[in-house]
Amino acid sequence: MSSVPQGHTLIIGLGLSGSAVARHLARLDVPFMMADTRKAPPGLQAFHEAYPNVAIHCGPLTELDLAQAKEIVLSPGVDPYTPGLETLWERRLAGNAREPKTTESDIKPPAIVGEIALFVRQCKAPIAAITGSNAKSTVTTLLGEMASEAGVKVAVGGNLGTPALDLLHDHPDAELFVLELSSFQLETTPRLCAAAVAFLNLSEDHLDRHGDMRRYRAAKSTIFCGADYAIVNGEDSLSWPQEKESNQAPDPVWEKFTTQAPQADEWGIAGYDDGRETQPWLMHGVNPLMAVADMRLPGQHNHANALAAMAMGHRLGLPLTAMQRVLKRFPGLPHRGELIGEGQGVRWINDSKGTNVGATLAAMAGLGATLAGKLIWLGGGQGKGADFTPLKAPLEQYAREAIVFGIDAARLAEAVEGAVPVTHTRNLQEALARAASIACSGDCVLLSPACASLDQFANYMARGDAFRGWVQQHLAVRGDQEHS
Repeated sequence: MSSVPQGHTLIIGLGLSGSAVARHLARLDVPFMMADTRKAPPGLQAFHEAYPNVAIHCGPLTELDLAQAKEIVLSPGVDPYTPGLETLWERRLAGNAREPKTTESDIKPPAIVGEIALFVRQCKAPIAAITGSNAKSTVTTLLGEMASEAGVKVAVGGNLGTPALDLLHDHPDAELFVLELSSFQLETTPRLCAAAVAFLNLSEDHLDRHGDMRRYRAAKSTIFCGADYAIVNGEDSLSWPQEKESNQAPDPVWEKFTTQAPQADEWGIAGYDDGRETQPWLMHGVNPLMAVADMRLPGQHNHANALAAMAMGHRLGLPLTAMQRVLKRFPGLPHRGELIGEGQGVRWINDSKGTNVGATLAAMAGLGATLAGKLIWLGGGQGKGADFTPLKAPLEQYAREAIVFGIDAARLAEAVEGAVPVTHTRNLQEALARAASIACSGDCVLLSPACASLDQFANYMARGDAFRGWVQQHLAVRGDQEHS
């Protein structure tokens, strides 16, 4: 059995995060070793070339003696309950490894942390962090754009884009770090200590890793540890802080966002008369922020995302005018509620990132409530055994037709039968052609598949790109494209 050299940090997982940790430790001259549970992980040769003097273990962790490691840095893709780690992880959760023992027979085991814990140790600027099952990339990007618009030197990344540790190196003069954080990153971050955090929502996802919703929520909820301020979803109590244990620091100051009329210090949506007409406005309590109609991002769910970003921006001291300018121009991230274009009164929305039922429900409800016409929903692909029946209610309420495609099209059609007319097509192109033939002014054609894409595409990005290309050509042919 091989072993970790005494006093070395062990990085587990030769992927994007693990490589960022290696670069970070190398810059700090901290001795380290790399391990990966795969026998031949991608990037192995490149790692050897970059770090010729660093040992690497490939294969089961049960074949590696961890006892002499100074610390273990776990990549987000590696389950803490991986054989060889589970005992250390359980002891961490139980708090049994907090203090070193004084006897030779009972030595303190190495601590398990993640990349974000290393980031927190070195970061000198305020941190704003966003988590949730859905929409965290949109809110992260919005807040980053708002800070930049306000003249703040901001660095944006984490689970979205650039790894956090690379941000530290690439932006040494950053005045604010805005991070999207997954449950996998948060569960190995004992104390984030952010200036502002958002927990947007929670729905079933990653249960193959976390086991149940309780553990999934607990991982997400570590975002509150040491935070000064937290914004949570007033319509999703699973996003609220849980009762703190006696050894935790005080709770953050926290507020709620909602798509309803706000109370007191809540952030919400209400009718407001600006002297010309009464229409829905984004509000902070009784204070009007901007007319919903002035936002480029479509859908009530995106109005909620805007409120979460504005609440964090307000806490961070960003001017309202800067935040308004961003919301007036921001079209959405690629494949995440992205407005591709509008022609003859019909909007075309690319939400290919909607790969689970929860994400698709949010898109349907958010868009459907704002339409003069109806939704035309395009769904299908690999359903991963999901229960599609929750889609039935919003389709019945908002949709003109469901157009399904891909390997699980029949399962989708069966799940929503009776709620709305269903057309079964072979692929996305046929689905788009059908949508174009039935769409009326005021309608919205929504690609939010509630499924993975791998039956017909390389990934959800390729699926979204195919949607975008078809729609842009369709609108160009008619010569009536109103939005790029």
